[in-house]
Amino acid sequence: MSRVGSGRRARRRLHGIDSENLGERFAAGEPGALEAVFRAYGGPVNTVAMSILRDRELAAEAVQQTFVKAWRAAGSFDPRRELAPWLYSIARRTSLDVMRFEGSPTRSGHEPEVEGSVREVGFEPTWEAWEIRRALESLPAEEREVIRLTHFLGHSHREVAELTGVAVGTVKSRSHRAHRRLAEMLAHLEDPGRDSTGANSPGRSEGSK
Repeated sequence: MSRVGSGRRARRRLHGIDSENLGERFAAGEPGALEAVFRAYGGPVNTVAMSILRDRELAAEAVQQTFVKAWRAAGSFDPRRELAPWLYSIARRTSLDVMRFEGSPTRSGHEPEVEGSVREVGFEPTWEAWEIRRALESLPAEEREVIRLTHFLGHSHREVAELTGVAVGTVKSRSHRAHRRLAEMLAHLEDPGRDSTGANSPGRSEGSK
């Protein structure tokens, strides 16, 4: 077996995921490709974020934002190009945006982006947080607002009704519909062996359940 051949096969698998044609699948919007891309490139993207932000929580936020932006722009990605440099470019811009927003300078303004011995965030929590964010963003605006006011700001249904100028019954209906939608969209998080489409998640073996 030649070193060249083994090297090519190694490049086709990232963290146990078959990366061959992954760019094409991602650009086509294939739902299963989204998780595969996250699992294949989440570590390197986190390293880019950590090299700029030097803060685990901010880096985790930047990782989430990076993949949300990448998924939204998937249709513009040219699958003939390498996926990694495109993702890393988004990660750098996103990390700099997070740094400016949070006002957290690096030790010398901005240090070189090197791998270093950076401790990675846990990608299961990061993936789940990203999936929840995507699900929330996909809700109709009025349902998303009810969830924001009740779950994130702690308002009661009656208070939400007063704030939004609608009947309490309407608020309850919106809340019920939102929770039903979220339960359907996030059901796969209860079964780590399946993705958001109900199919087996890429890169996971039966023995890992």
